[in-house]
Amino acid sequence: MKILVVGSGGREHALVWKLAQSAGVDNIFCAPGNAGTALLAENVEIKAGDLAALARFAKENRIDLTVIGPDDSLAVGIVDVFEGERLRVFGPSKTAARLESSKIFAKELMRAKRIPTARAAIFEKQEAAIAFLKESHFPIVIKADGLALGKGVIVAQEFEEARAAVDAMLSEGRFGEAGRRLLIEECLAGSECSLHALVDGKNFLMLASARDHKRAFDGDAGPNTGGMGAFSPANNFGAEAQAQFEGAVMRPLLDGLRESGVIFRGLLFPGLMITGDGPRVLEFNCRFGDPETQAILPRLKSDLVPLLEATIEGHLDHATIEWDKRPAVTVVMASGGYPGKYETAKTISGLERAASEDVQIFHAGTRRKNGQVITSGGRVLAVTALGETVAAARARAYEAVSKIDFENCHYRRDIALSAVGGKIVGH
Repeated sequence: MKILVVGSGGREHALVWKLAQSAGVDNIFCAPGNAGTALLAENVEIKAGDLAALARFAKENRIDLTVIGPDDSLAVGIVDVFEGERLRVFGPSKTAARLESSKIFAKELMRAKRIPTARAAIFEKQEAAIAFLKESHFPIVIKADGLALGKGVIVAQEFEEARAAVDAMLSEGRFGEAGRRLLIEECLAGSECSLHALVDGKNFLMLASARDHKRAFDGDAGPNTGGMGAFSPANNFGAEAQAQFEGAVMRPLLDGLRESGVIFRGLLFPGLMITGDGPRVLEFNCRFGDPETQAILPRLKSDLVPLLEATIEGHLDHATIEWDKRPAVTVVMASGGYPGKYETAKTISGLERAASEDVQIFHAGTRRKNGQVITSGGRVLAVTALGETVAAARARAYEAVSKIDFENCHYRRDIALSAVGGKIVGH
């Protein structure tokens, strides 16, 4: 079996790593990949947004299954292009992916199906949005409607900060078309939780839970990022909460999509806030999370390929999953300055010394040059460790991180601290 994975981040390296363990897989390609995927797959110099070139490569190389990683590829319809060429592909259609590519579409669907979520107002005129802010209580959340590389959500503590966010989106056009409309949303209090579910249109199968750490600095301080670390399973989501979530969120959501003529097949990744009144949906994502995937897949004992195939074929009602009971902790090593300006082309040392049987190093912003691995992005590596306890996994992950070095390296030191009795300030 030949598999193509589309994307170049840590999520895609984790997917390649897990798919490579399947007995039925002969060759894996990754487009465009990174220095880590190159160790397990053949990197292909095609950008994730070049849909025609990717489909052509899949046809010419007789790819049996393509797995889509990035949200922007899904948003512009890569699955529709592949299916139009009769190519087997894992991911939702462009229409179904609107759950992620339009926060307003998702919010309106949640309202219609009474899915628990934050109260929000929708704006496309700057004056109306600012007038609303003047009557609002703070903190408050400003969200660009479309995709903005994880930077389109601002938690404003006071009016001037909120006004600046509105101006940046609606007046300055900082996020382009993604910020042409926005949501102003109540700021929910609680703790976040990331859930993943394989969805075949009618049935769904939940994956292990995880908790992400979005803010750049310790104590949940600083700007939002794509994610600075994660751990699985989440320490704020048990069997009772999952049963409530499935009944209050998953079932009405899939019903609402079907009533709208939308069939969702792929990976649905709801982000939740666990409040005093129960789980509330913050957003829907339509692909594997990053860095949650790097924490979840090392715990997956089942073969991933049959699960993806059951999703595509609509047979998830017959599928089961086996998990490693050990928790996993993932620490992201980023370029100094991320998510703002940062430098690249910094040589990375210590990778071989840090790896072990229970430690996986997933590459994100890396490439190989002159026989060395160098940085090429904001989030550079995701170091994941398994342990008998969260504390053991956490200690093992940070021990591995301490052996890796590159200039201006930055990482949070409190990943999973809340799960071992420490306190993460914020939320």
